[in-house]
Amino acid sequence: MSATVILGAGIIGTSTAYYLSKHQPASSIHLVDPSPELFASASGFAGGFLAKDWFSAASAELGALSFDEHRRLAEKDDGARRWGYARSTSISLSPAARSKKRVDVWCRDGASRAEAASGGAEAEAGVAPPWLRRGEGDAVEVISDEGTVAQVDPLQLSQHLLQKCVDAGVRLHHPAKAISIQTDLRDSLASICIADTQSSTETDIPCTTVIITAGAWSLQVFATLFPSSSFQLPISSLAGHSLVVVEPPRRRATAEREGSRDGCHAIFMTGRQPGYSPEIFSRVGGHIYIAGLNSATEPLPGLATEAKGRISRAAIERLRNTMKEVLLGEEDDVEVIREGLCFRPVTESGTPILGRIPDACLGPGVSTRAGSEGGVYLAAGHGPWGISMSLGTGKVMAEMVQGRALSADVSRLALKV
Repeated sequence: MSATVILGAGIIGTSTAYYLSKHQPASSIHLVDPSPELFASASGFAGGFLAKDWFSAASAELGALSFDEHRRLAEKDDGARRWGYARSTSISLSPAARSKKRVDVWCRDGASRAEAASGGAEAEAGVAPPWLRRGEGDAVEVISDEGTVAQVDPLQLSQHLLQKCVDAGVRLHHPAKAISIQTDLRDSLASICIADTQSSTETDIPCTTVIITAGAWSLQVFATLFPSSSFQLPISSLAGHSLVVVEPPRRRATAEREGSRDGCHAIFMTGRQPGYSPEIFSRVGGHIYIAGLNSATEPLPGLATEAKGRISRAAIERLRNTMKEVLLGEEDDVEVIREGLCFRPVTESGTPILGRIPDACLGPGVSTRAGSEGGVYLAAGHGPWGISMSLGTGKVMAEMVQGRALSADVSRLALKV
């Protein structure tokens, strides 16, 4: 059986390898990633918020499928212990009533994902987390239905998926990058050249199927492999800063003593400052994540690990002040355990791209085998929903590549050329 090469070992790539390995020899699957440290961007630094029904019609089935796959995997592999899988409650914190509209391109103007929520009821006593401090006139509104949102630690989940793949026999090339493809006498994709970035050795892997899951770097990966193509993948990057802090022990002890610690919470702040809608997620173990400062103009680094040197102290301080003001109160300081800057892959439509890249886009003299015998595929552009949609994306992409019936209708997520 010809190999399948997956370019990008983030959570989308590892999820795809995980589901592929259930229906083909794992040794025929290759995961390739150039970053010296895996999960150094969105797969490791995202919030880890999962939603079932916060999506537009185009991606609704994918979102629901993925949410269910997250639950099934957590039940099967003890996700509560291994990657902090827990049910959650979503709450909108705003000075006024929110507009009830569904949005996908929330990040373009600093809007909040709360706009896409399915629920909408004034929070009852005990529903809001005990660590949330409300300002005068603030409205606290439950915006999720029971059982439709959950929380994970995305880094731990990504690491678990990768370990499952490696244990099954999937071949990991890291740090390494794909530098070229080769075709056969019929101009059909026949192999791909992988360069080890530490030893400078090159290896040709015979393959007829390539899946690009490189997130914000997908455009560059495609351009490298198909230099004669004039087609550009419609993927851009959105930079976002984040903090993870420890809930003060005094407040944690109070919550446990009062019996008010029950599940996780997702707080979406809206309407306070133009272009800034903080998102705050409590996680299992007393950690709290905050993000919401995004930039579409921050240049994409060559490697995910290079983002560490670009972290803005002003952005971190703004997040820290928000955390102190809204969550902890003036009497508490915050213990920061991680600062982050990651780059999410986004599209103009706000929905991801899942599907085969037409041979006509690969450039002159390059084609692929028909059907499940080959092809170049793309799974990227998930924006803020990469973790939530990861397992569903992996499952559907595996089915698509292997020629099996799809578990979700993703026809409207196909690449438009």
